[in-house]
Amino acid sequence: MKKKHLANMIMVALIAVMVAGGVVTALLLRQPTTATQPQGTAATYLETGGGSGFCTVQIRCDTILSNMDRLPAEKAPFVPAGGQILAQTQVAFSEGDTAFDVLKKICEAADIQLEYSWTPLYDSYYVESINHLYEFDCGPESGWMYQINGQTPNYGSSSYEVRDGDTVVWAYSCDGQGKDLG
Repeated sequence: MKKKHLANMIMVALIAVMVAGGVVTALLLRQPTTATQPQGTAATYLETGGGSGFCTVQIRCDTILSNMDRLPAEKAPFVPAGGQILAQTQVAFSEGDTAFDVLKKICEAADIQLEYSWTPLYDSYYVESINHLYEFDCGPESGWMYQINGQTPNYGSSSYEVRDGDTVVWAYSCDGQGKDLG
């Protein structure tokens, strides 16, 4: 009887240690490890598991609003009324993360559909779809582009390493190479 009681006590102690360890691990995973959430910003903050810096990310498709006649009817529900899929959001990132890495993290954290493929010729990932809005959905030259601090780089998003304070905007262009994005 004493052996059974001792075994039960040991089992209860092991379960308590496992539960406590799980709670501590969950709390640590929810908090940035080497950076703290920025204060005093107008943007929303979204935890993505990053840690060395913060950037602001926005995903928009407002150009489609003036081109709805070109968009297949079944795609209309994926275009938000204001054309903003993700409002300006502060995102923690790790050293070496690229604009593409940050996009993947934020889409996963915000449960936004993302489809992409690797393009060996350009040694970069190509974004085919965000929020179920695919390239060519709004014309033969339509698709996703990105900007860093208001500038459109001439290389793939998986080549640009994000820096602390950067603003990354993913925007859907309806007219060849972002002419409608400004």
